[in-house]
Amino acid sequence: MGSIPFPPNPWIETPLIESSALSKAAGCRIFLKLENLQPSGSFKSRGIGALLLHSIINHHDPDIVHFYCSSGGNAGLACVTAARTLNHPATVVVPLTTKPFMIAKLKNAGAYDVIQIGENWKEADTYLRDRLLKNNEGGVYVPPFDHPEIWEGHSSLVPEMARQLRDQGEEGADAMICSVGGGGLLCGVLLGLERQYRDWNRDCKVLALETAGADCLNKSLQQGKLVTLPSITSIATSLGATRIAQKAFDLAQEHSIKSVVLSDAEAAMGCWRFADDERILVEPACGINVAVCYDGRLKKLLPELTPQSKVIIVVCGGSNITLETLMAYRKDYGWIEKSMTTDTEVPSTLSAPNGALHDD
Repeated sequence: MGSIPFPPNPWIETPLIESSALSKAAGCRIFLKLENLQPSGSFKSRGIGALLLHSIINHHDPDIVHFYCSSGGNAGLACVTAARTLNHPATVVVPLTTKPFMIAKLKNAGAYDVIQIGENWKEADTYLRDRLLKNNEGGVYVPPFDHPEIWEGHSSLVPEMARQLRDQGEEGADAMICSVGGGGLLCGVLLGLERQYRDWNRDCKVLALETAGADCLNKSLQQGKLVTLPSITSIATSLGATRIAQKAFDLAQEHSIKSVVLSDAEAAMGCWRFADDERILVEPACGINVAVCYDGRLKKLLPELTPQSKVIIVVCGGSNITLETLMAYRKDYGWIEKSMTTDTEVPSTLSAPNGALHDD
């Protein structure tokens, strides 16, 4: 497979829409940046797509470039999808624990090969580096989040959103909400905002969301140094980096972001309520961003928000979700609704497990 003369962008401009249901629930204007509509199903199309494009352009022989990634999740899908768009092969190496569902997604996305080996990610990644990359002159390693070109790709979100707000007759946003795993998206958002502040003539607060059990950023900020989690115990496996990227840690301190940790139950609640309110299916790593809109959570985190304040949620997407899984979440975590208030103007409070539609 050879390179093409003028490679296309392997990511797209995604819509920015205002959500009536989430705005009502949160008490301010909620805008959704729909990164779930990227070709790979998640925001990672931007960052990883940018890295692949940069690698091809700068390789001494672009025709022989072959991408290698050891992520069986959203990063792997983004790598395969972008490589296919750029007309280059991509091989993904994943541990034996990877679910058949994700293996099928990688193959369907156009992977050159999907190799299962090793008991965990580290063993799979070691095999990729020592056995595959070393034997391929055109081999290019694709990390999931920790690379400057990936951060730069993600930063394209911010000017794109700024222009979309202007097109809707709006000025800059007052706050942004994004989830954090290894920190690639957070790096992009913060780098993008650094360049945007002058045009907006205001600061934009950033809420960085993690789930308990996948909260390496929050623990690092609390201790003032990089902290490595012993394991990932959250259902939000896409946030499952045991250590935050150094760049993300540094930027988070420079910008004084607000680091927020919610429970798995809250992340799951965000998933089913988002499905009910906006008919969009997302995994817990994204549902956690939506969860803060409900039951006064956002106002507690940012009490200065007014009904006219504009808050952008990065709907980061993710492919590790099915209807069956969502129903299981609702069954396992539906108890969280018992302590939440009901608002008849927010559809999901009526359809939720303990909402009005379920009253006896």
